[in-house]
Amino acid sequence: MTIVTDTAHQPTEERSNFEQALAALEKVVHELEEGQLGLDQAVGCYETGVKLLKQCHALLDQAERRIELLTGVDAQGQPVVEPFDEQVASSLEEKSRNRAKRRTAGRRVPESPPPDADMDEPGSLF
Repeated sequence: MTIVTDTAHQPTEERSNFEQALAALEKVVHELEEGQLGLDQAVGCYETGVKLLKQCHALLDQAERRIELLTGVDAQGQPVVEPFDEQVASSLEEKSRNRAKRRTAGRRVPESPPPDADMDEPGSLF
């Protein structure tokens, strides 16, 4: 199953808004990482970053709603698509969680012995 999105038909304004917000967010992160800002400036930058992050997430959510699933190719070689189903998304997320559980299940951490397991009986030297 392949997921495709039609960015050619995406409004230019929406694409540029996302790209501008992402670039501004990257700039904020860079300024904060440099550590040259005072406390008030850093808090202001952080608040701006949170707003930009929310804006980016909202734009991505809008784009996600327009995603289509590629189901095949017709006789003329044109892609056959169907609207992205939210149930498919949730089942994909569930599959991902199950895969993660299976991966970590094989790596069990051995239980540690009780703290006094290695201690001798009281009053005994050996």
